[in-house]
Amino acid sequence: MIAHSLQDKAFGPAQRLHGATYIVDVTFSSEKLNHLNIVLDIDRAHKILNDILEPMRYRNLDEMEEFRGRLTTTEFLARHIHDNLMQKTTGEFNGRIGVTLGESHIAWASYSGGPE
Repeated sequence: MIAHSLQDKAFGPAQRLHGATYIVDVTFSSEKLNHLNIVLDIDRAHKILNDILEPMRYRNLDEMEEFRGRLTTTEFLARHIHDNLMQKTTGEFNGRIGVTLGESHIAWASYSGGPE
């Protein structure tokens, strides 16, 4: 659960402060398994994701220094989470990460990337 405003006329009423509740889905994919026959330990992935999300929970993103002056769209937030996951799994995961943020069954956005 976050609050934010999207300060551009393209976002209509979402220019005003409003809340969003996201379901965060993350996919780690790789063409190879590691020595334990996994891509990345699920518990480790969960802990890393929790560490990334915790500072945003129940916060107004407009007031957070790292987001000040940015349009914190769903796509932007998916990329933000993705980039942090890539950084925090360096050395233990080498593959693609996909992040999907869903507000409802009809409103969601994704971002994915990894080694090319």
